[in-house]
This record gives sequence, C-alpha cells and structure tokens, in this order.
Amino acid sequence: MSALLSVKELTAGYGGVPIIEAVNLDVAEHEISVIIGPNGAGKSTLLKTIFALTARSDGEVRFSGKDITGLRTAALVPLGIAMVPQSRNVFPTLTVEENLDVGTYAAPPPDKEAVRENVLTLFPDLRGKLDQAAGELSGGQRQMVAMGRALMSEPKLLLLDEPTAGLSPAYLEIIFDLLLDIRNRGVTILMVEQNAKQALRIADNGHVLVSGKNFISGTGEALLNDEAVRRSFLGGAAA
Repeated sequence: MSALLSVKELTAGYGGVPIIEAVNLDVAEHEISVIIGPNGAGKSTLLKTIFALTARSDGEVRFSGKDITGLRTAALVPLGIAMVPQSRNVFPTLTVEENLDVGTYAAPPPDKEAVRENVLTLFPDLRGKLDQAAGELSGGQRQMVAMGRALMSEPKLLLLDEPTAGLSPAYLEIIFDLLLDIRNRGVTILMVEQNAKQALRIADNGHVLVSGKNFISGTGEALLNDEAVRRSFLGGAAA
C-alpha cells in the first residue's frame, strides 16, 4: 500500500536546538499509526513539524505524493490534513455549533450541513449540546468537539496529539473506539499517545521515538509483543 504521508530525514527544534533528528516515518492510507516514546522524545514536535507549526531545519514531508515541505499550515488544510492539538483545542466561549463551523473556514466542504450531520452521527453526545459553550463541557466532550471540528474540513489525514490526555478511564475507551470508527470511515490517523498499550492495540502500525530519533517501527501487534518495547514503554507486561 502506498504511503499517504512520508517523512524523510526530518530534523526540527526550537531556537536552533534540534528536538527531532533525521526522523523517518511512513503512514499508509486508511490506517491508524501511533507514535509512542518517553516524555521529551520529540513526539509532539514531530507532529507539529508535519503540520508546519514548528520550523524544520532539514528533511522532507510528502503528502499524497506531493512535496509539502515548507508549505504553511493554512495551505495544508485544503490539501486534506487536519490536526487536533493536545491543549487549547476548543474555543471555550464559542458554542459547540460555532466550534464545528470554525472547522470549515480553511477548507469549506461542498455541503456543510451534510458534513456536520456526519460529525454528529459520529459524536452523538454533542447533538444535544450544540448551543452550549464548549468550555462548559466535560474533558471527554471537549475532545469530541475538537475532533469533530477537525473532521468538518473532510480531511484525508487527521493528526492527533494526545487525544486521551487527562480523560477518565471511561472516556478513554470511548475515544479509542471513536478512532476506529473514524478510520473505518476512510480517514487516516497519525497520533501521539501516552497510553501506549491501548493505542498499539488499535494501531495498524506504530513508531517509537527515543531522544528525538527513530527507535523501532512495526505493526501494533509486533510492537506489543516486542520485548524491548514492552520493558521500556509498556510497563514490562506481556501483551
């Protein structure tokens, strides 16, 4: 299967200090790909660099066969890429409906009402809260708003930075189930996730970063059963 997203020798950081160095990563169409690793490994920096939120110093990013290296974030959304950051990912004073509408600004869908209906079908918890301020919702519901807003642009690729961070165990399971639903609707997902064991269980492929560099990549199942990965990143328990 051809790569929808291809990252080659990507190096990026802040203030001239590299956080990721010569990272390589491929994501195939219609898969869930997970980036795991210890704190400070550069996982979020990698995601932000792909979405042009962090300046790269070397390397290349290709999407759907096109070189998108150097394009601004605003130019990536119409191409079919959307991102949900870990924090500040909703507009708290705007209603749920207004938050969803914001997702159409950079790449207006041909039929906004139909897309919104699809989003509300995917996130039924939001249907009765369209007039409620997003800041009044629970953490899990805010995450649904953020993901729903990103899906309003009908992306081919959805980038997610720690989608289950700070959520209750109940909502954690709900979000992971929703990620499978999103993938099954044809959206490719690349996400950073600290709940590594649960993430690898739903992942088609996974990538482990250590100190800003590639450590190991493989299928979700293979990484779950890799002794070094289990010992260092999954608490040592067998899958």
